[in-house]
Amino acid sequence: MSDSKIRNKKWIWIGGAVVVIAVGIWFWKGRSSTHVAYQEFQAERGDLAITVLSTGTVQPENRLEIKPPVAGRIDQVLVKEGQKVVKGQVLAWMSSTERAALLDAAQAQGPEEVKRWEELYRPTPVLAPLSGTLILRSIEAGQTVTNTDAILVMSDRLIVTALVDETDMAQIKLKQKAEIVLDAYPSDKIEATVSQIAYEAKTTNNVTTYDINVLPKTIPPFMRSGMTANVTFYVDSRKDALLIPTETVNYHNGAPSVLVRDPSDPSTPIDRPIQLGLSDGRQSEVLDGLKEGDTVLSRKLVSGQKSDAANPFGPPKIRRKKK
Repeated sequence: MSDSKIRNKKWIWIGGAVVVIAVGIWFWKGRSSTHVAYQEFQAERGDLAITVLSTGTVQPENRLEIKPPVAGRIDQVLVKEGQKVVKGQVLAWMSSTERAALLDAAQAQGPEEVKRWEELYRPTPVLAPLSGTLILRSIEAGQTVTNTDAILVMSDRLIVTALVDETDMAQIKLKQKAEIVLDAYPSDKIEATVSQIAYEAKTTNNVTTYDINVLPKTIPPFMRSGMTANVTFYVDSRKDALLIPTETVNYHNGAPSVLVRDPSDPSTPIDRPIQLGLSDGRQSEVLDGLKEGDTVLSRKLVSGQKSDAANPFGPPKIRRKKK
């Protein structure tokens, strides 16, 4: 093969490679280009609630351990866990160490001797110091105890102590409406109110939180101390508000506006000023500038080849229009 043919063949290969590279670059640019697309939303009426979410634990508001008045032996237990008791109610009877020894000695002399000592040496009652619910019973009849043993535990009522981040504290108020949902009973919603706000913070892993006590209006029978709870604090709400997705709201020099269709020129969206009310981050309340059923547009940059269906307005040409 001559040198000229070799050179011609070489240039043919180089030319083909250049064409392939050029086509690849053109195709890549066409696929990777970005364009503006619009998504339509309608202004609709609905309810809007501004909330603060938190987690907490069910625990007694006032937890009281009941200890025996004297060391000795439990004769009889009159209550069970979960039972409601009143202040001064007898919860159990017990014998002091001396009485228990005398009764044991009398057993060897017959029933009459036992009865005589029982009448002469009365048992000691264990009384409820306050009205509430018995949440723990750790004794049985015949058990020996000392006067330092916590044989019963009471609580006046159950509450939920929720941990609220310091950034949300400005939205939490006393007597504020709240809702409790227990992890163990996710379908049951418990109405509640804020009863106490801690003055001292807790810092864990550089996160500062405050304890907020939430008091249920009615304590359900399935609620137990130690359960994990999710708490919703209701900050503000609107009924039958005109709502639009927050993503459709634009700001110009701090003033909110939305894109709407221009009836005279559908290819050019209009930037219409609006007045906003409440927002939960997902939806925003419109006080002025729109009416129910109006269509608003959300503008987004989309990668890939342009599509008339994705971008019915063509290239972005936005005009400002005052109310």
